[in-house]
Amino acid sequence: MLILIARRLISGIGALLVVSVVTFLLLFLSSGNVARNILGDQATEEAVAAKTAELGLDQPLLTRLFDWLGSAVTGDFGKSWFTNEPVFEAIGNRLPVTLVMVTVAIVLIAILATVLGMTAAVRRGWVDRVVQLGAVVGMATPGFVIGVVLVWIFAIELGWFDAISTIQPGAGPGAWVSTLTLPVIALLINGVASAAQQIRSAFIKQLEMDYVRTLRSRGIPEREILFRHVLRSAAPAGLTVLSLQFIGLLGGVVIIESIFAIAGMGRLAVTATTMSDLPLVMGVVVYTVIIVIVVNLVVDIVNGWLNPKVRAS
Repeated sequence: MLILIARRLISGIGALLVVSVVTFLLLFLSSGNVARNILGDQATEEAVAAKTAELGLDQPLLTRLFDWLGSAVTGDFGKSWFTNEPVFEAIGNRLPVTLVMVTVAIVLIAILATVLGMTAAVRRGWVDRVVQLGAVVGMATPGFVIGVVLVWIFAIELGWFDAISTIQPGAGPGAWVSTLTLPVIALLINGVASAAQQIRSAFIKQLEMDYVRTLRSRGIPEREILFRHVLRSAAPAGLTVLSLQFIGLLGGVVIIESIFAIAGMGRLAVTATTMSDLPLVMGVVVYTVIIVIVVNLVVDIVNGWLNPKVRAS
């Protein structure tokens, strides 16, 4: 298991380095005149040149890249070029909101998808047809459509929840619940059907294995077979699906955050990229990749615990 963890960490660090370098190069090629964008069209050429030198944009590309890597290794991602806010502080103020929203959504997706997927695999009746239909509808319906409908019904018409975010520094649990309930429901509707379909397929595959027929021939109760043996064997496939769902939610949450005016990582990433705010974009990229690495590592550890073949490989 330790060898597995070490390999995953080494590959994760390599992926983080590659993604960081590629992102830095792409931003360099597409950023344009950042100093002019910061100072405005009325700024003089002397002021623009001075700002360019202040930001280090007059340095060679490799020099800037290695300077950034050296600072990033120590945890210093600099300050936003446009707001002068430290990158660590800007991300720290927004990351908890996004992580709470996505984590709650993925936990609920895991519970509901497992129940629906297992029921569909075992019953093979109307539940199975509903799950398959729901998977098609869920994947075909854009998340922003679900979000807009939820806002219109539950926030505007019924007034049960806030239409826009009320989460501020020091906000209590009530503000978090009122703000994140509808976004979580939107993510849940968009993700649970497709996850249930995948988990259903994993359960059906396990139910067709020889060991299940052997257990049944020994007179072991069906409930014990399902929850003690089949569920454990199907869990690695289900965890892989859910980990991909989690990563997908991190990337697609920007739409939901825009609909509900939530100051999260998604909106921060879009704003920073639009302005070519390189320190802020690089900070968002690094933190996002680290989260993905941690999620994949946790999934690999759990899969290794559930399946000895993973540890052996």
